[in-house]
Amino acid sequence: MSRRKTERLLNLVICLLSTRRPLSAEHIRQAVPGYDAENDEAFQRMFERDKNELREIGIPIEVHKDPWEEDPGYRIVRQAYELPEITLEPDEAAVVGLAAQVWQRASLAEAASGALLKLRAGGVETDEAGGMLGGALELRVDTRDPSFPALWEAVRDRRAVRFAYRGATGQSVLTRTVEPWGVVSRRGRWYVVGHDRDRDAPRVFRLSRISGAVTTIGRPGAVVVPEGVDITSMVGYSDDLNVSERIALIRVREGTCQGLRQVAKAVRPGPGGWDELDIDFTDPARLAGWVVGFAADAEVIGPPDARDAVICRLKGALL
Repeated sequence: MSRRKTERLLNLVICLLSTRRPLSAEHIRQAVPGYDAENDEAFQRMFERDKNELREIGIPIEVHKDPWEEDPGYRIVRQAYELPEITLEPDEAAVVGLAAQVWQRASLAEAASGALLKLRAGGVETDEAGGMLGGALELRVDTRDPSFPALWEAVRDRRAVRFAYRGATGQSVLTRTVEPWGVVSRRGRWYVVGHDRDRDAPRVFRLSRISGAVTTIGRPGAVVVPEGVDITSMVGYSDDLNVSERIALIRVREGTCQGLRQVAKAVRPGPGGWDELDIDFTDPARLAGWVVGFAADAEVIGPPDARDAVICRLKGALL
């Protein structure tokens, strides 16, 4: 199953779980990213396939026919969807917790939040207090960085790595050779901690600043983690504090991208049915990860490194 289809199905489940009343197909079409907003026939075919696939894997989509409404409504009743209580041994629970922390995808969380935002904008009451995003479908750890899988495997296999790394100012890109000791998440960002062979000293690298592919070098088991090292304490906040805040110019279609509009410092009419937004940012990669979730409705005009980060993210999605 493609990533695009996986995201669409997940967003459909979130949409139908979070609504307090049955939604018509047209409401769902407008709220769930991934459906064709132009072609009625294509949307109906895709929506029918998605409903059938979800039902085949045991997700109970209910159909409600309101005598006062022309079209039926759809929803997922939480009590029918949620699993019964599961009892795990301590070691089993630890493994499940670790897997959840590592592989939950914030890119899906962004799309899910966008779907809920569209529902609220359309006047549909949503249920977030019931733990929708914090319980049944908890999406909290960001693993969107393309370098994450390779670095995670390198830490597991105790192998050195080489990668291109962009400095905090975004100007220079240097090649680093690192013996990774661990991958750590802090404040929603991922870092690799290890011994920098080029500087012959322990260093911390933010994954969002790694450019291109991560290459493993040497044999497995060659990297030795120093005894007693605390990689978590090595990841501090000074790296973030030294980066000055900048303004990105983003062009969005009229009537779309409410999430971007809400955080913009300024919104003004642009050419040809577009609006122009000024949005503060510090990390081009994180800005790109947010903007691409709005697909063709948003375009980063500048600065150049922010625009390049979006292009890089989109090219990566095509691979």
